Amino acid sequence: MGFYNDVILPRLCHLVMRNRRLVPYRERVIASAEGRVLEIGIGSGLNLPFYGPHVREIVGLEPAPRLIAMARQVAERMPMPVTFMEESAATIPLDGNTVDTVVMTWTLCTIPQADRALSEMRRVLKPNGRLLFVEHGLASDDGVRRWQNWLTPAWKRISGGCHLNRPIQSMIESAGFRFDRLETAYMPGPKPMSFIYEGSARPG
Repeated sequence: MGFYNDVILPRLCHLVMRNRRLVPYRERVIASAEGRVLEIGIGSGLNLPFYGPHVREIVGLEPAPRLIAMARQVAERMPMPVTFMEESAATIPLDGNTVDTVVMTWTLCTIPQADRALSEMRRVLKPNGRLLFVEHGLASDDGVRRWQNWLTPAWKRISGGCHLNRPIQSMIESAGFRFDRLETAYMPGPKPMSFIYEGSARPG
């Protein structure tokens, strides 16, 4: 299991998240980032090239050391400082009210203690800071939801704990955020895996 968790699974996740269909979502989300940025689940650094001049610092949170090693290679080409923390999002090792932007892209589905992680994100954000996100989750159609609920137990076992059926909107709201923008739609692909939530939220 150690070899699978440390080597095979990070490579599989890296390949899935490299999907070119995801690039426009990444670009839109990252374009609004500014100031000191905390990226949750920075992975192999796929988002790093999209950060612009309004960002002065990036802190990347990632529990998988193999992915951090890959992200460091990308970070060497960045114009702003990038630091990495090998930590869980459920215990973010930053002081409160010190982050301008929190970024999540296809991350909330796998965090084991997702509610606690969202509370931590709210804690570290400044009062006028923003949570920027694009996530897949529970669909709006009852038929697709039934498939998501049926598939998720097996899907979690083969995809590193990924949940197909997390209610992203209500989870973010329950953590004390209010939405500036929220859009939902199906991406191309199998509907149980492709219902997308995209937007931004602020501490309520």
